[in-house]
Formats: sequence, C-alpha cells, structure tokens
Amino acid sequence: MKLRDIFTTALANTMRTKLRTFLTVIAVVIGAFTLTMTSGIGAGINKYIDAQVDAIGDTNQVSVMPAQTMDASVGLTAGEPQEYDPDTQGSVSDFGIPSMDEDDIEEIEEIENIEFVDPVIFVDIQYLETPDGTQYTVPSAGFASEQSMVEYAAGGPGSNAEDAYELVIPTSWLSAFDIDDVANANDVIDQEVTIAAQDLEGNTETIDATIVGVAEETITGAGTSPIPSYGLTHQIAEINNTAGGTTIPFTYIQAMATVDDLAANEDQIKADLEEIDMNGQTVEDQMGFISGIIDAITWVFNGFALIALLAASFGIVNTLLISVQERTRQIGLYKALGMTSGRVFTLFSTEAIVIGLLGSIIGIGLGSVVGVVGNALLINGPLDSVPGLSLYAIEPMALLVIALVIIGIAFLAGTLPARRAATKDPIEALRYD
Repeated sequence: MKLRDIFTTALANTMRTKLRTFLTVIAVVIGAFTLTMTSGIGAGINKYIDAQVDAIGDTNQVSVMPAQTMDASVGLTAGEPQEYDPDTQGSVSDFGIPSMDEDDIEEIEEIENIEFVDPVIFVDIQYLETPDGTQYTVPSAGFASEQSMVEYAAGGPGSNAEDAYELVIPTSWLSAFDIDDVANANDVIDQEVTIAAQDLEGNTETIDATIVGVAEETITGAGTSPIPSYGLTHQIAEINNTAGGTTIPFTYIQAMATVDDLAANEDQIKADLEEIDMNGQTVEDQMGFISGIIDAITWVFNGFALIALLAASFGIVNTLLISVQERTRQIGLYKALGMTSGRVFTLFSTEAIVIGLLGSIIGIGLGSVVGVVGNALLINGPLDSVPGLSLYAIEPMALLVIALVIIGIAFLAGTLPARRAATKDPIEALRYD
C-alpha cells in the first residue's frame, strides 16, 4: 500500500464514525482557534507599536533620567540604610523622586554627540483662549519633546528657539475652532491663541502663541493635550514659578537629549550618561517594554490553548483505541494480505494526523476570520479615534507553526493506538469476534 493510498484509507476510516470524529476534532479546533487568536492579537499589537515607533521618524532622541530613579528602592521599599553621599544625593522633585537641575542639564549638553537637551517641565495652563474669545480649560499640557513623537494631521512640530511661542493642538481640539472634519485641520494652522498662566501668588499673565500643528493620539498617550513649544513651555514655567518678582530655580524629572546619529552613537551616549549617574532610554527601549508585556500575556494565553490541545490529545487516543478494537479483524486481514507492522502503524498514525489536520484547518481558519472581522469592527467603530491602530494581524509563518504543532501533538497522541494495532498477531486478529 502506497503512502497516498494510506492517507486515502485513513481519511475514509476517520469519516466512518462521523460523530465520534466530529467531537474529537472540535476539541482540537478549540485549541487551534485559541492559539490563532492569541498569536494574531500579539502580532497585531506589536505591529501597531512598531508602526508608532516608525512614525516618530528619525528623532534621534534619548530620554534621560537620574539613575536613582530607576532604582526600585528609592522611596518605595525599606531596604538597607544607605550612607549619605552629598555628591550623589542630587535634588528631589515635588513627587519625592530624584530630579535634575540646570547644572545637570549643562553636564548632559557637554556629552559628545548630544546636540540639544530639552528638559521636561511640568507647566500649569489656566486657560486657552481661541480667536473668537472663548476660553477653554487645559487639564494638562504636553511636553515640548512630544512634538517629535506624534503623527500630524496638519502642520508639524514647533521651533526649539527660546523666543518662539508656538503650540500643537490635538485633533480633539479642532471643534474649538469650528472645524468638524480632521481633513480640514490645515485651517487652524497659523491661528493665534492666548495662553493664560498663574504665578505662585495667583496672578494671571497671558502669552500669545501660534498654532503650528495638529497632532493625532499615539499609543504612548502623546498627542492628547495641547503641546507648547520649547520657548512657550519655558515662558509658562517662569510664570508658574514666580512670586514677588523672583523665579524659583527649575528642577526636572526628565530631559530629552537629541543625539547626532543615534544609531551609531547610542552605546557611547548611554555609557557617558552612566558616568554622570544618569540613565538613557530610546523610544525603542520604552516601546520594547510594552512589547515584552504583550508577549508575556500572549504566552500565558497560548499556555491555556496548549492545555486544551493536551485534553484533545486524550480524545484522539480514546477515538483511535476504540477504532483499533472495532477493526481488529480488519487489521488481521491487512497483515494476512502482506501489510507490514510498520505500514499498519503508519495507517493508524495517519488517522491521528488527519484528525489534527482537520482540527487545525478549521480552528486556524475560524480564528483568522474572527480576528480579521473583529479587528475591522473595532478599529472602524469604538476605537476609530486611534489612528493606525491594529489589534490583529495574520502572520503566515506563525499559522504554519501552529498547524505543525497541532499535527505533531495529534501524531504523538496516535502512537499508542497505532503501536497496539501494529503489534497485533494476524491469526488472533482474524479469530477476533
């Protein structure tokens, strides 16, 4: 009997008991469906994260924070008492975590291949007044560094000049300028707005600013609030930190350093930052953390799917053992006609493979259809406000691996019944009643 004949016979034998085969295949389908869904969701979200990183473009930016901030023991756990060192203590922000001052910023600027350092400053905007005189509250303002981390529906990032008072608004703010369609976002570019800020004594001062860009929201949360330019941020911060004509020195939790050719100088920059007790992270480093979480969650769900497949493997064993029992005389006849034990083993193993193949095709097909349709419904429905979002992606290689894993499990499950069939004595088998 040729291999093609063995496969044809195995398929016919599998279809002889349709209900029993159907119930066994359903268990395999559940595992295949779950693996396909979790794999696709993980791939889709990671694809979106990669797209967000690519959308940022060649920003060549490194996020810089005091190294102590990365130490989980700072202000969070009761560890061993540490000896006081005035050279490494540094300043502490209002949030109780290490911060940087102007001297630290200058030290970062002196590092080779760093072109520009933008300290992250928290500013408080009292209100934003549109050209028609309407005043809107601004619960939180974005950081100037975010201007290079968003996609633009119109315009672009503001200038880094200290005397440039410019503003990027999110797409959700277009309605304040009587613009209902993002396609008309260009209409708001170059419009003048008034920014009001209070000093430490509660006095209000205003600054005129020009809108230069309209930002779309990203997965990192950037682009959800108005983003002042570098110069505008510092002007607002001066107002916020002034009392009685005296401005309190700024402290910074974080700074964004623009690097000359980050791809070539990343290791050098990070090493030099470590020497001055600073920690540097690129956007890819930060996104990599999110990807790691997504991958970990995906593996957890894949584990549940594999448990379902393990349960299905017992169903395959049971189905084939019953089949061997029912076809004992048939096995004896095969052997009497010259079929070797190896061929008998192959025949019953192939029946297990057929069950795995059917389950994987149905499960993977169903999972792919549900994933694609569900993704389309979500990103065009409740999640349509997030541009470029992808919750599910089909990766052919991943689907092939899933199918091979399922078929492999089915084959292993079928080895016991197949071996029992292969070792039957033909004379005894023919006498079996």
